[in-house]
Amino acid sequence: MMDSFGEGRASFGDRKVLIKTIQTMNQHLPARRLTLSELLEIDRPGIKGKDNRFYVMDKSELDLISNNLPRFMWPRLRLPLLIEMSPDVGSGAARIQGVAEMELITNLLKKERSWEKQVIIYMPDIRELRRMLPTTSQYAFVASLSREDMV
Repeated sequence: MMDSFGEGRASFGDRKVLIKTIQTMNQHLPARRLTLSELLEIDRPGIKGKDNRFYVMDKSELDLISNNLPRFMWPRLRLPLLIEMSPDVGSGAARIQGVAEMELITNLLKKERSWEKQVIIYMPDIRELRRMLPTTSQYAFVASLSREDMV
């Protein structure tokens, strides 16, 4: 089986290096995400990252989000919105998971709503989303590592 570098199966050591690299790339991610409802009640909304830095969220972005999401979904939307970059979804694409998250994305980007629990968006939409929500969205780097990749 060929890996993304054109080599054979990844060794256990390669897998550990890949896992450590992804963990390092995701140090900015929150240890715990907060709901839109929780963030709207906070004077200085934000989250603490795994790197122990506090990431402030702009109130105008929270207002934009609340205006584009039905009120009953506010307690279900967890922020920051995670834009998952993964080889599984293809080059130049990202996945966003969750029912409330999908509702928000389809409203903001004026996309047709599907009944899936995830949405795949491509680079032009990713850039537009990050332009609209620079403090309330973050990139997350994800790779699926199955046991057969370890041999």
